[in-house]
Amino acid sequence: MSKLLTLRQQLHLTQEDLFEKTGISVRTIQRLEAGTTPKGYTLKALAKGLGVREEELLENEEAVPTSEDMKWLKLINLSALPFMFVPPLNIAAPLLIMYRKQQFTPLTKKVVTLQLIWTLSAIVLFLIPVILNDWFGIQSKYMMLIPVGWLLTNTFIILRNAAALDKRQTLCIAPDFSLI
Repeated sequence: MSKLLTLRQQLHLTQEDLFEKTGISVRTIQRLEAGTTPKGYTLKALAKGLGVREEELLENEEAVPTSEDMKWLKLINLSALPFMFVPPLNIAAPLLIMYRKQQFTPLTKKVVTLQLIWTLSAIVLFLIPVILNDWFGIQSKYMMLIPVGWLLTNTFIILRNAAALDKRQTLCIAPDFSLI
């Protein structure tokens, strides 16, 4: 549940009441309550209208996820594993689950961001042997170790994060940002 929804309900306000207090459209309020993070003017207007500090409306990334969130987070993380050999699918599977189950937590976004970064790197790494061979005439039987190394590293990251989620409810290997 978003902090905005919680605060609005504690103040016994409807979305229309919040619109009247802040000038933020009901549709925007609905999106924010569904998990979008407020920014800029919207954040300031909501904080002023609700009588709270702006920081209170922002999701705390260090918050302990619920057991239901953890179940889906683990599934989203592991869903990339069977699709690693077809790099676009290792993003599509976690994204599909994330959107179908409305799991837009910061940890979930980082898991999908990690797979997105790995897919982009896969494109580059899979092209390196082709470029080296075509442009520079470099041929080696060890060139195929590049994609194999990528697959092994991605497998390690997914399994390491799965173990960390199970043990500490946090990611061991994750970017400090989210692309989603």
